[in-house]
Amino acid sequence: MARSSAGPAPDYRPLAAPWTAALELFRFAGAWAPPPADIDAGWGAWAQERLVGALLMERAGSTAMLHGPVVVAPDALPEELLGVAGALTNAALAHATASGIETVFARPQSLDRVWVRTGFIPVPEAELPPALRGRPGLGLFGWRGGTALWSTAGRGGSRSALARGEH
Repeated sequence: MARSSAGPAPDYRPLAAPWTAALELFRFAGAWAPPPADIDAGWGAWAQERLVGALLMERAGSTAMLHGPVVVAPDALPEELLGVAGALTNAALAHATASGIETVFARPQSLDRVWVRTGFIPVPEAELPPALRGRPGLGLFGWRGGTALWSTAGRGGSRSALARGEH
């Protein structure tokens, strides 16, 4: 990920508890991360043996909140950094789909291009379920899997409960 772009592409791998390397990267970047006990899954990008990017996920039933992505590669071009952030986000969305997560939220963190490219849209704070409220940051993006549409009816309820008429 050097400016010459001649270096190898990062290696992407899932992270595992206790999340130490990712939490150290978040601290180095000055980014908030959830307590380790609240992290459900995580993904990392490595340049050789050095972690250069991380994304963490909290889960509350069929809903999740992403934290990050944090990418620290001082010699990389901006598009390379966005590429790493996008790849980490795509890994999280694949995991969400495979594990039954219907809705994923993220804070903007000046990464609007990443969120929009991966299917997120701006949504109001009221869309967050109570279990994921109170996280730092302003603004909110949301993603829904499949052909789901956003609706303000029944905020905080699951889509399957809304479809059954349970509000």
